[in-house]
Amino acid sequence: MFVGEFQHALDDKGRLTIPARFREGLGDRFIVTRGLDSCLFVYPLAEWQVLESRLKSLPLTKADARAFARFLFSGAYECELDRQGRVMLPPNLRQYAGLDKDAVIIGVSTRVEIWAAERWATYVAQAEASFAEIAENLEGLGL
Repeated sequence: MFVGEFQHALDDKGRLTIPARFREGLGDRFIVTRGLDSCLFVYPLAEWQVLESRLKSLPLTKADARAFARFLFSGAYECELDRQGRVMLPPNLRQYAGLDKDAVIIGVSTRVEIWAAERWATYVAQAEASFAEIAENLEGLGL
């Protein structure tokens, strides 16, 4: 399970250090793709296969299913860490997520998310303002 929030900077080559506590869970190879809310989603291969299976079970006749599958799969790259625990993020993914220098890497249970630091700060500020309301709308959460 991935939890926590970490701040790191991308180097000039577009490499980002993955926090040590996430490396073991991600494994040697993992998938990085466009995520929702203008961030990147990072999946261990086993979790990616679960997601892939779920998406393959959706009917091709549904435009939303086709569109989401295209969005997710066309932006997906199989990546691996170098010896320093860094991942090379492809330019198109860096551009999508607005990643220039400062990044925030967060654990979200079964996946990791990579955010541009400014976008993460904006998201958190907006979410904090409505966190109680969001929790109230999620019945059965047990908080």
